[in-house]
Amino acid sequence: MIAAGADLKIYIATRPIDFRCGHDGLAAKVQEMLRLDPFSGAAFVFRSKRAQLVSLYVPLSEELAPQIRTVA
Repeated sequence: MIAAGADLKIYIATRPIDFRCGHDGLAAKVQEMLRLDPFSGAAFVFRSKRAQLVSLYVPLSEELAPQIRTVA
């Protein structure tokens, strides 16, 4: 479970992405599209091409795997 604190920043990517890219691909999208550090402690929201899926990318730390949740 991800507990959102008062200081949690949430960034939403407006361009659709391909969800087949995995953890490393989503981290690269954060750097390329949003020009942010994927391990900054913020949450990142992406959508699929047809806007049927939304994915929430929350990196916990550089040592732990990021948490990714995709919702239809």
